[in-house]
Amino acid sequence: MTLTEPAPAKLNLALHVRRRREDGYHELETLFAFVADGDTVTLSEGEGFEVDGPFASELAGKGDNLVTRAAERFAEAFDVEARGRITLTKRLPVASGLGGGSADAAATLRLLARRHGIALADPRLFACADALGSDVPACLYSRTAIGRGRGERLEPVEGAPGMPVLLVNPGVAVSTAEVFRRWDGIDRGALGASDLLATARAGRNDLEPPARAIAPVIGDVLALLAAQPGVALVRMSGSGATCFALFDKPAARGAAAAAVRAGHPGWWRLETALS
Repeated sequence: MTLTEPAPAKLNLALHVRRRREDGYHELETLFAFVADGDTVTLSEGEGFEVDGPFASELAGKGDNLVTRAAERFAEAFDVEARGRITLTKRLPVASGLGGGSADAAATLRLLARRHGIALADPRLFACADALGSDVPACLYSRTAIGRGRGERLEPVEGAPGMPVLLVNPGVAVSTAEVFRRWDGIDRGALGASDLLATARAGRNDLEPPARAIAPVIGDVLALLAAQPGVALVRMSGSGATCFALFDKPAARGAAAAAVRAGHPGWWRLETALS
């Protein structure tokens, strides 16, 4: 039997860094959202792990990754044999702020849960996700939510399904650890409480300044997106370098994508929508 599970891209509509914790992590408040597109994880007969897709070359040959670690942790938590061949179809850029690795790990957990009849609400599944990384619990459920703590304390909120989104990455990978290391340590306040778009607009991404210092081209992406007609919100996601724009209508998203393609044909872009 072959089973396939989507691994949708994660967006941080807002990302507030409040403080550095004693355990080395940072206390966050973030507004998670997910889009309709991303990577795919497939479980089939056989054994082993393989990667295909447009960004496969960036992961090829790396036997230890979040997907294989997710499979191993699931096997330990549920006392089952880790059998089957896992194929990751990598459509999202690596180290891009879209939670690609976390989404892939979460999809692997969901896939194995389906195979073994484990409910998504099983607390052991959440524990597996939490142990794999700060974004993996949010990606496990892939629904709009406010994340606190490291991002693992989740409060579901009403989303805006179908809202047009354009993702743009200028072709640079930014180290999450380095971006956090360069954060200036200033707490600029909590995330607000309103409807989704109002909360996002009133918020910010505290990791944008250090990410732009590492990769100034991020500023060029944000400026180009902000200049497009019909744009409702422009922001960098996560620790970068992918930026996104929300639009009122699909036609405006399409026109913006055409403008990006014309001006910067080497930049990666994806027309999608909030899920």
